[in-house]
Amino acid sequence: LDLPVGGAFAGVPHTPGTREYLTCETGAVELRVSGEKFVLAPGDVVVFAGDQKHGYRNPGSKPAIAYSVVAFAPNA
Repeated sequence: LDLPVGGAFAGVPHTPGTREYLTCETGAVELRVSGEKFVLAPGDVVVFAGDQKHGYRNPGSKPAIAYSVVAFAPNA
């Protein structure tokens, strides 16, 4: 994710059981998921249920770069 200052990106809920791993490379990234808010600084990582409504925002004063890995649940 490449988020300019004040930029935001709405994530799409994935299939049930999906996990997402988000890490901040530069700047600051705010994650909102399941009614919770996490603010990541460079080097921070958060793991969350990717099957929930979620979104990302840059609350900082410089551009932010973050990486997201989506681990889809195996098919039943």
